[in-house]
Amino acid sequence: MTGSEEDNNAELTASPQSEKKCRGEKHVSFPPDEEIVSGFAERKDLLRDVDSITLKEIIASYKQSCEKHQVEPKPKLLEQLQIITDLHSRVRCLDLKGERLDYQACESLEGLLKLLQYEFINLQEAELDENGASALFDMISYYESATHLNISCNKRIGALGWRSLSHLIQQSSCLWRLDACNTPVLEYPAQAMSRALQSSRLAVLHFEKTCVSGRPLFTLVSALKLNTALQELYLADNDLNSFQDSMQLGDLLKYNHSLRVLDLSNNLISDTGLEDICEGLKVQKTGLRKLVLWNNRLTFKGMTHLACALPSVASLETLNLGQNILHNKGIQRLKDALIVNRSLLQLGLASTKITCEGAVALAEFIAESPRIQRLDVRKNLIRAGGLMALSLALQINHSLIRVDLDKNVKKEKEEFLVETQKTVLQEIWNNCMRNAAAAKHRMTSSAHSDQG
Repeated sequence: MTGSEEDNNAELTASPQSEKKCRGEKHVSFPPDEEIVSGFAERKDLLRDVDSITLKEIIASYKQSCEKHQVEPKPKLLEQLQIITDLHSRVRCLDLKGERLDYQACESLEGLLKLLQYEFINLQEAELDENGASALFDMISYYESATHLNISCNKRIGALGWRSLSHLIQQSSCLWRLDACNTPVLEYPAQAMSRALQSSRLAVLHFEKTCVSGRPLFTLVSALKLNTALQELYLADNDLNSFQDSMQLGDLLKYNHSLRVLDLSNNLISDTGLEDICEGLKVQKTGLRKLVLWNNRLTFKGMTHLACALPSVASLETLNLGQNILHNKGIQRLKDALIVNRSLLQLGLASTKITCEGAVALAEFIAESPRIQRLDVRKNLIRAGGLMALSLALQINHSLIRVDLDKNVKKEKEEFLVETQKTVLQEIWNNCMRNAAAAKHRMTSSAHSDQG
């Protein structure tokens, strides 16, 4: 960790009380508390009466606000305003990625946010400081400015910023997605987010590369066990370990049955941690649909735990085990469980050290499966024998519509086998197209039947 990162982390873990003195300079022009309580919705509707305001007036309002706060209007923002064509609904995007937003620049945005609402506000890499972040999040909360907010790569939003973000998440009736990647979530930020997640309407949360390991993860999971709104949680690149972290993730799956997507890519779960996760996975009867374990130091030994869980998981549709050294033995350990499981639609096994032997085991699964739709086995050493097994399985299977294979054929001892690979690859593609056409026909017929 660099010195500057240590400074940022120290700032983030400071108590909100110790930071209150920073707030004295804020001038966010909100109405008195009694107006907020008694006329919150009416106030916002009055400010955003789109039938009586023009784009020219909106631009003028922003420029006046900039002049008031002694900052130059953002050229990038003015360009975006010029191309707005519909003032009667949410504007698609306010893109401020890479724009430096200090406190005054954040304050100046109120002249815009009180008149326009957005689907997506992008504040990525905006160099937000504590007071600026706090003011801006308060505005976004009050004016219901965004349904999707990206605050990624802002490492100095401080305790006040996290408190305001927590309030925004709790209060907003329209915010459904938050991206906070590469923004450290240490002890106080985790506490603030935990409070927010107990009653938020967020459906999607991206927390990739946020240092949310150990106690911060414990704090978040404590709230998420009771959360029934969040459907997608992304925790990639957090150095999640195979001990306390994996136990927390296992508990999350035991108690939360609303989560649909859990992405744990590029962590350190390993076989030991996978055992804890699988204990939680076993009780996911109607919940989790997608589990991503890409690049987590898993081996064939961990597939024993997964094989025990898969038969009882009735909801899982996507399982990605790519970039783990499973070898053929890992696929063999999974095969019977994959056959018993009848929910899986997509299986990711890219770069898992599979050869023809593993492909034959997968072919046995494909031949038995009535539901599997996609199989990814790229970056594996599958030669003619393995491809032939997959092709034969596809003559029986009528659900698989996509097999991801390397485009370049593999080297063979005999030249004719290289040509065989090319022929079999074409056969696999043809059979997938056949299944896709049949699936489309079934959907069309079903739609006509419903209309009739």
